[in-house]
Amino acid sequence: MAKAEVVVVLSLLLVTTVVDGLGGRMRINDVKNNKEVQELGRFSVEEYNRRSQGRLRFSLANGGPSTALVFSQVVGAEKQVVAGIKYYLKIKAMQGGVTKTFESVVLVKPWVQSKDLLNFSPSTH
Repeated sequence: MAKAEVVVVLSLLLVTTVVDGLGGRMRINDVKNNKEVQELGRFSVEEYNRRSQGRLRFSLANGGPSTALVFSQVVGAEKQVVAGIKYYLKIKAMQGGVTKTFESVVLVKPWVQSKDLLNFSPSTH
């Protein structure tokens, strides 16, 4: 009977460990050489520029500086398995000749070939 109890306890510990790992963020290593991550960073910047296009036209028409971003590279990334894969990216981009850091969240659903920019904002770190 004692062996059966030990097996049950060990099984429960294993299941708890596996479940705790699901849904958490995982760091992506070597992002500079990861083509998929770099393309998601480029997509983030292009999508941000596309969504901001009306504001860009207004700024330029009124003599203001261009706020369009130019993608440089992704410098940090994490991913999380949800209803798809959510990527958390730290992106370097040029804005008005100055390199700035931005944070982006992109949801990728490969089975329907979709990607959606959920958030794009200046980095707080």
